[in-house]
Amino acid sequence: MTAGGAGVQARHIVVHGRVQGVGFRYFTRAVGTGLGLTGTVGNLDDGTVEIVAEGGARALDGFLAEVGRGPARSRVDRLDVSDIPARGAYGAFLIV
Repeated sequence: MTAGGAGVQARHIVVHGRVQGVGFRYFTRAVGTGLGLTGTVGNLDDGTVEIVAEGGARALDGFLAEVGRGPARSRVDRLDVSDIPARGAYGAFLIV
């Protein structure tokens, strides 16, 4: 999808909680890919996980719901979510 595509939106998400060392990035990539989203997910030095996700509004809503639950061994305390401009720069959902 390109940034000019109809309905393409983007979110910047920072996930707080027990989200490193529990397979959270792989879970996030699988959920995002399954929903047809593109973007990136990576660990930050402060113990949070940073996500940039692009796609349709409905897919992003479902993605946020799943990320808010996280994989079995994780504990998500909070999601900081911001709308950002969709750039259409991602060809897949990548772990960075």
